[in-house]
Amino acid sequence: MQIIKLRTSMYDANAYLVDRSILIDVGMGAGSVVSELRRYIQPGELKTIILTHCHYDHTGGAGEVAKTFGAKIAIHKDDAPLIGNTLASASSMFGEKAPSIVPDILLKGGEFFGELEVIHTPGHTPGGICLYGAGEKVLFSGDTVFQDGGFGRTDLFGGSTAQLVRSIERLSRLDVRAMYPGHGNAVEKDAGEQIKLSLMMARQFSDE
Repeated sequence: MQIIKLRTSMYDANAYLVDRSILIDVGMGAGSVVSELRRYIQPGELKTIILTHCHYDHTGGAGEVAKTFGAKIAIHKDDAPLIGNTLASASSMFGEKAPSIVPDILLKGGEFFGELEVIHTPGHTPGGICLYGAGEKVLFSGDTVFQDGGFGRTDLFGGSTAQLVRSIERLSRLDVRAMYPGHGNAVEKDAGEQIKLSLMMARQFSDE
């Protein structure tokens, strides 16, 4: 599996190009991502943009990138209605309007894109997802879990600490070698141990 982390701005989510045909998250603006993608692929090669959840720092540039490269946009069905809402998408936190995006593919969980399986992980948002490649033990964790025991905040619209804990419990049962989160650095070995740490921390948070 070829994974390329694209350069985005400081406040943007991470964007990952997988096997030259899948883009996981985009960031707020399309300009830098389009420029980066053109270093690796041509229009028509990018088939699917998979959004891990509805928040603006992950979705803002998706429409333009999809148009430029001819890709379809996929997001979980529970987050699809939230993309265009200023409050639910958290675009107001960045002083921006919510993007006008009409997804092409509504996910439920269990779908496969190449080697990657969609796992519904609500908690940060109602329709948050992760993507897991069992063959190479790779997890794209969105804003569900991060390195060093971090986990997604639940104080925004639709967040639920109880749901997040259950989602991390599910991830903790996977065999994960490398983790590529929505923010921060990738964890390229023993990522499963960091997920277990995130679970412990999230459980403590939920008990406070």
